[in-house]
Amino acid sequence: MASESTHTSGIAERYATALYDMADETKQLDVVAKDLRDLKALLMESEDLRRLIRSPLIAREDQTKAITAVMRKAGASDLTRRFVGVVGRNKRLFALSGMINAFLYALAVRRGEETAHVSSAVALSDHQQASLSEALIKAIGSKVRIETEVDPSLIGGLVVRVGSRMIDSSIKTKLQRMQIAMKGA
Repeated sequence: MASESTHTSGIAERYATALYDMADETKQLDVVAKDLRDLKALLMESEDLRRLIRSPLIAREDQTKAITAVMRKAGASDLTRRFVGVVGRNKRLFALSGMINAFLYALAVRRGEETAHVSSAVALSDHQQASLSEALIKAIGSKVRIETEVDPSLIGGLVVRVGSRMIDSSIKTKLQRMQIAMKGA
């Protein structure tokens, strides 16, 4: 399996920049961003899909056909499907996650947004996400886009990461701290 490296991140940046420029030129930044967020979610959910795009043992044509079919089934725009097809034909699918992240980062920078990665034990309701967004805007002082992830091992509470800052109010961490403190007693 191919892994992320400095070389891979360079490839990802170049491809993401090309896609960003095309999406901006055709006024499809929001459409492409949605497609890429959906694809990112699919990649996070499916080990088989991650294996498909990273495996050097699967023929380039098969990888390209499969990922294009997935994109079509997901309802991705023509621009996004064509882009992913080019990435596949160029044998660069292993860097697709990096391309997605680089595109979304460039879009956030342009819009003056920060991205908050929020992990919770259960899915947050719309009201909870709105309240969290308001609190983060006050704390950070800029627009915030929230990316949520459910991690049942947290038991309760939240782990919020914005840039290099992290706030961990999960019950799991509190229990671990108590356990460490009790060992010292």
